[in-house]
Amino acid sequence: MQYTQMGRSGLKVSRLCLGTMNFGPETTEADSFAVMDKAIDLGINFFDTANVYGWKKGEGITEQIVGRWYAQGGNRREKTVIATKVYGDMGDWPNEGKLSALHIKRACEASLKRLQTDYIDLYQMHHIDRATPWEEIWQAMEQLVREGKVLYVGSSNFAGWHIAQANEIAKSRHFMGLVSEQSLYNLAARTIELEVVPACESYGLGIIPWSPLAGGILGGTKDKGQRRSRSADLEKKADQLAAYETFCDSIGEKPADVALAWLLNNPIVTAPIIGPRTMEQFTGSLRALEIKFNEEQLKKLDEIWPGPGGAAPEAYAW
Repeated sequence: MQYTQMGRSGLKVSRLCLGTMNFGPETTEADSFAVMDKAIDLGINFFDTANVYGWKKGEGITEQIVGRWYAQGGNRREKTVIATKVYGDMGDWPNEGKLSALHIKRACEASLKRLQTDYIDLYQMHHIDRATPWEEIWQAMEQLVREGKVLYVGSSNFAGWHIAQANEIAKSRHFMGLVSEQSLYNLAARTIELEVVPACESYGLGIIPWSPLAGGILGGTKDKGQRRSRSADLEKKADQLAAYETFCDSIGEKPADVALAWLLNNPIVTAPIIGPRTMEQFTGSLRALEIKFNEEQLKKLDEIWPGPGGAAPEAYAW
C-alpha cells in the first residue's frame, strides 16, 4: 500500500480511503466487518464515515457498525485513522444540527460513543454553516482538541472562500485550522479546480474526493457488474462515456480504475474515497494504485472530460 501525508499535517494515510456510507443500508454488518478486515490486511488505514450515515435520523447506524468492529479488538482502532463528520440533523429539536458550539460538543461525544473510541482522528464539518461565526466554531473545535477528543479538523463541501476564511481566522487564534477538504471531484465533475483546489494548495489542505466514479457512471457502462439504468445523466454523457471507455480499452485498463488513477495522479489529492457495497467492488479498486499515465494519455482524458480551464480567474476571464 502507498501512503501520503494529510495535507500539511504529519498524519500518514493510505492513498485509498475506505468509505463506509453503504455499511448498514446496502451492506450487512457481517459483510461490512469483512470489508474492514480486508482493508487492514491490504494496508488501508484511512476510513471515512459520518454521524448521519445509515439514513435513520439520530441513530448513526454506520458509526455503530464501525464501533462494533473496533470492539472486537485486535488493534483495529490503533491501525485505523478514522474520519467522521458533523453538521447533519441528528434530531428534530433545536440545536441538533449545523455547527453551533453546543451541537459540535454533543455530536462529537455521541460519535465517540457510537464508534466506541475516545478520540476522532479527523473531525470534518460536513457543510458550511453560514449562520454560525467562525470564532464560535473554532472555539468549540479547540476545546475538543484540548480534551483529546479530536486530533485534526477538516471540511467537506466548502467553497474556496470558506477555506480561506476558516484558516485565516484559525491562524489568528493560533490554531492549526483545516488540514483537509472532502469535495465532489472526478473526471466528470471538475468544478473545484476553479477555486477549491487553489485554496487547498495555498493553505496546505489535502483533498479527499468523494464520488470518484461520478455515482458509478465512470465505472464502465459496458461491464455487466457496472451496468446501470439509463438515467438522464447517463444519456447526457453518452458520447463522452463511449469515448472514455474506448480510451480505457486502448490502454487495457478498466474504466473505474482509470477514474481513480486520474485522481491519484494529482498531487493535491490525498485519497479518493471508495465506497464499496461488496468485497468484489472493494478489492477491484486496488489496481488504480498501479496505473501511471503519460502526457498524451492525460491530454486525451482532458479532451474527453474537459475541466473548467484551470484556476480562476484565468479559466473564465482571459
